[in-house]
Amino acid sequence: MKWSTIDETEYLGSKRLHYENLKKRNKDGESRTKGHWFAISTLLLKGKLKTRKNFSALKALFKLKTRKNFSALKALFQGLSYPLPNCSFNLRVIQIALFHHRRPDSSSFSPIFEAKLRSPIIHHPHRRPHAPSPTRFIILLTHLRSPAPVIHHPHRSSLLNKPSPTHAPSPSCYRPKPHRSSFSTLQILMAAFLTDAGDSFSSSTHKGDYDVFLSFRGEDTRHGFTGHLYQALCDKGFKTFIDNEDLQRGEEISAELIKAIKSSMILIIIFSQNYAFSTWCLEELTKIVECKKIGQKVLPVFYKVDPSKVRKQEGSFGLALTTHEKKFENNIEKVLRWRAALCEAASLSGWHYEDGFPEYQFIRGIIREVSSTKLNRTKLFVAKYPIGVDSRAKFVENLLDTKSNDVRVVEIHGLGGIGKTTIAKAVYNRVADQFEGKSFLMNVRENSRTDCSIIELQEQLLFEILGSKEFKVHITSRGINVIKEKLSCKKILLILDDVDKLGQVENFLGKCDWLANGSRVIITTRDRHVLTTLEIDPLIYEVVQLDRHEALQLLSKYAFNKNKPEADYLLLANQFICYANGLPLALQIIGSDLRGRSIHEWESELEKYKNIPNKEIQNILKVSFEGLDKNEHDIFLDIACFFKGLSKNYVVDILAACNLYPDSGIPKLIDKCLIRVEFDKLSMHDLIQQMGREIVQQESNVLGKRTRLWCYDDALEVLTDNTGSDKIRGIMLCFHKPITVALAPKAFKRMRNLKFLIVDNVHICEELKYLPNGLRLLQLPNYPFPLPSNFCPQKLVTLKMPCSRIRLEKFFTQEFQFQNWKCINLSGCESITKLPNLCAPNLENLDLSFCKNLVECHESIGFLDKLQELRLFCCKKLQNFPSHLMWKSLDLLDFLFCSSLDFLSLLFTDWRDGIIMVRGLYSYCCKNVMDLEDIIYELPPPKVLCLYTRKSRHRCGRYIFGKSYAFLDLSNVENLDLSNVENLIELDFLMKSDYFPILESLYINEINIITIPESITKFTRLWSLGIKCCKYLREIPRLPRSIREVYILNSHSLHPQSLNRLFSQFGSLWQPRQKPSDLEGYELILPGSEIPKWFNHQSVGNSISF
Repeated sequence: MKWSTIDETEYLGSKRLHYENLKKRNKDGESRTKGHWFAISTLLLKGKLKTRKNFSALKALFKLKTRKNFSALKALFQGLSYPLPNCSFNLRVIQIALFHHRRPDSSSFSPIFEAKLRSPIIHHPHRRPHAPSPTRFIILLTHLRSPAPVIHHPHRSSLLNKPSPTHAPSPSCYRPKPHRSSFSTLQILMAAFLTDAGDSFSSSTHKGDYDVFLSFRGEDTRHGFTGHLYQALCDKGFKTFIDNEDLQRGEEISAELIKAIKSSMILIIIFSQNYAFSTWCLEELTKIVECKKIGQKVLPVFYKVDPSKVRKQEGSFGLALTTHEKKFENNIEKVLRWRAALCEAASLSGWHYEDGFPEYQFIRGIIREVSSTKLNRTKLFVAKYPIGVDSRAKFVENLLDTKSNDVRVVEIHGLGGIGKTTIAKAVYNRVADQFEGKSFLMNVRENSRTDCSIIELQEQLLFEILGSKEFKVHITSRGINVIKEKLSCKKILLILDDVDKLGQVENFLGKCDWLANGSRVIITTRDRHVLTTLEIDPLIYEVVQLDRHEALQLLSKYAFNKNKPEADYLLLANQFICYANGLPLALQIIGSDLRGRSIHEWESELEKYKNIPNKEIQNILKVSFEGLDKNEHDIFLDIACFFKGLSKNYVVDILAACNLYPDSGIPKLIDKCLIRVEFDKLSMHDLIQQMGREIVQQESNVLGKRTRLWCYDDALEVLTDNTGSDKIRGIMLCFHKPITVALAPKAFKRMRNLKFLIVDNVHICEELKYLPNGLRLLQLPNYPFPLPSNFCPQKLVTLKMPCSRIRLEKFFTQEFQFQNWKCINLSGCESITKLPNLCAPNLENLDLSFCKNLVECHESIGFLDKLQELRLFCCKKLQNFPSHLMWKSLDLLDFLFCSSLDFLSLLFTDWRDGIIMVRGLYSYCCKNVMDLEDIIYELPPPKVLCLYTRKSRHRCGRYIFGKSYAFLDLSNVENLDLSNVENLIELDFLMKSDYFPILESLYINEINIITIPESITKFTRLWSLGIKCCKYLREIPRLPRSIREVYILNSHSLHPQSLNRLFSQFGSLWQPRQKPSDLEGYELILPGSEIPKWFNHQSVGNSISF
């Protein structure tokens, strides 16, 4: 029995009889499903059944199996092609039935029973779009909660911009009432449901082979409107797909056409009068609607047809679908998918063309829409050779965590030219499609210099996210509120590139307290703390430099268009890599500059780069320097010229004495990526240092009028020609090997502002007659003359004159307090026989090692309560040392080889917790040290324990290796040095992890041990093991996993199995796919002068490839 021709009177006799028959048929399962559902649809359409009976009938039907229910639903909703005179009554019945019924298989369909459907908004010429019609109560599927469409009427308006659609209220907060309808909303939504149940495209995004795909009915518009639109798109440079007129037609569209749809950015549907009569067009439409779900833009154009007739499937569209229903009687699901696709496409914002309006103006509006969409959807160009970008972009993407519904701000931080913007572009391309709106604002710092430029950026932000230029901003403060008002309900991705002040962020985001859930903000900056006062704590990613492998590949790409350089250029390429030091910008510029050049030219360019910095690189790096104040300028230039690689605390003391406030200035330089602190030493990128020194060189063409001289030739010229001036604040005269020079005796006479004098490897053979009294740092080793008599070192912070002929009595007889003095190094000064009263209460470091003629020290040394390190190593004539030592801050005390010392008492010393090192107290050299056992137990837990003896002495063994060791607190020992301890033949008693829980370094020298205990594996923090001259040592067990260095020298009895075990352990550290650069810091030093034959890879030269 064909359900399309059932006699309705069969069911319209007696209501009760009908109901009983219906239940009986359901119970017996005799009646066909389509018959049941056609009957129900007829009864509901006529509105002749009471609610309770309708409800019971529907419930009875739902007791059928799931597949039958599904087929019945399709049949029912296909049958609703008649007017609905009592729609609100019928819809309410179906809503109640579906809502209360428990389906046996919930995966078959999942309708939402309450939602809001709005009428399209029609754009009229001289008035605002009218409000949507009253809400209709419908059954709506989850994926169809879409905004009201916007239909453009170009013949009525020259304004083709569309307002941003409003969001439909969620079902949980909206309780609409039934409303009488003039068309079958139920039919439309059920068709959409059936479409969703079918097959869909892959969720992967399209590749963008085409900009635009045109779907149209050839007979209607190919040689008219569609042809004109296609030509206009091509003229504007859009790659547009239009099917071939001779393409063989059939009921199913070709794979080529499907591929074109999936690979197009924008899909334009041209609905014309006979569009729906073509099954080919309808199949195209179905695929287009499915592509919309994976992010492709769909733009409907209603060419001389009413959008509402397309949506309701009336007129020619209704007639066409009725025809298709008869034709595809046995495949009704296909027709239902077409209906759903028509409904969904016609509900989208689009363009409506009617007779009387100039076609070229209408097409111009579409072109503007396409231009705006393509601009916002086109992927950003990342880099010509994006080497190393993917891994770094992936790290930032993980920080974004787009699946999370919170609001996040990510700061990409690093020095200029390191690739911050490149990484941000790559991240944008990877995640942009996951947001309702996205915008990438380039060069914010450069484009925020004036109010007008800020306003332009605000308008650009609104345009990129909303797609409309109607939002005009006149003042920046209003722009902030407009952005907040229009975007607060959207999940957005915003990237602000090159920000150096918080105000630049606030110009767009205010306090960032309005961003919708799921929104993400990415900010690239050179200043780490630019976002410190932001309402949202940012997640910070510091961009790391390229490793050696990545750098070589990038340089090779630009220089040779290959992944690695040609063999003849490899050595030079490695030198350029060292020069660039992992900076992508430098590698790009250098590689481009070297392309196509000979080896001789490469060598010449290398020398040129080292001496004449590339302007393009320098201009990028200089941006951070230009943002510094005068105080920070001087700190940066002093570090770049003199103090790179030195201890941070050492430099801070010197700069503080120059009134430069380094405690606040150095952190700012770190935040701006101009310097780094690594292992407590100041460091900076080589190109940053070169940039700083270039700034100094640009101060003047006259050497004597520059503020800083660090180049040996420049400094020597000024000092020998006596051409200095009061502008010079620092001089460094250093040579790579010892050299003797004769300076002008009064070379420093005019340098009244000289703060730093650093001499190294230069022997001055003429006596200096003058030194500036304003010196803070004087480093003058091996100076063979007394210092000038008129020199007053009161402002000095650091005095380093080892192996010189300095006379301390001359300085310290003056009635001065040397408050600034922090460090004195007079090691090896044989002219010193007595250490006078230093008058330096803030002294922290005193080194008198190898002062062979030093006999006594003034008692004032015992009252230097800030003294941290005292070195008296190998002062063999030292006899008298103060009996009362009131040190409070001592870290290191070295009396090793002070063999003449008569008496030493440490009992009154207020030892600092965690003393680093005490050398000599356990030594045979100190003959008359007071009760050694008392000294040992007075010491706090040391960090470094050095035990040293000789064959003729065994005193340390009595206390350290006897029973007394068990009572020592060795919990702080990090470095253990066991040297020349004759009576030590085994280490078992020391190899207990609870004695040395944080041991990191173990050095064993000239010890008569045979094996190292297996318990060494318990030292989980041990990273360095040194073994030297242990002639009886045979076995080394497996070492802890933390080990990184092993030195074995002159230990010839070591069994080969122990060596093999070491090789095996270090080899296991290199996991599969691990880069050689990841093993940087791992060392294995073996005895011998030749490479063993069993090494698999050997070569002659300074490199090896494998």
